[in-house]
Amino acid sequence: MASSRRTPPLLLAGVFTASGITHFVRPQFFEAIMPRVLPEASHRPLIYASGVAELVCAWGLFRRTRWASSASVAVLAAVFPANLQMALDTGSGRHPGAMDRADVAWGRLPLQLAMVWAARQARPEPAIDE
Repeated sequence: MASSRRTPPLLLAGVFTASGITHFVRPQFFEAIMPRVLPEASHRPLIYASGVAELVCAWGLFRRTRWASSASVAVLAAVFPANLQMALDTGSGRHPGAMDRADVAWGRLPLQLAMVWAARQARPEPAIDE
């Protein structure tokens, strides 16, 4: 794998590791961005489940497993509604500090596309027929 394809998945793995750990250390941060259409009783279990999923994807990206690219894209798609909820809530006071600013909250959404791109860089190289 070319180094230009090797670095982005490793950076994403670092982001997933930090975020995954934060899901367990500070789950209350993620409770504020949970979509309100989900029952409140399901928030904490979903936060923990997404933290586990991010840590598993980080492990797969670090190890360059065949499934890591697809799994990472799926995790990013699954958590996108929470990021959208955060953006919709800007200025409401539901989020601490800078996270309540529109530029920060809405700026996170395009970053999801960059993270999907990084995850896709981990997919296996196509076989070259000789």
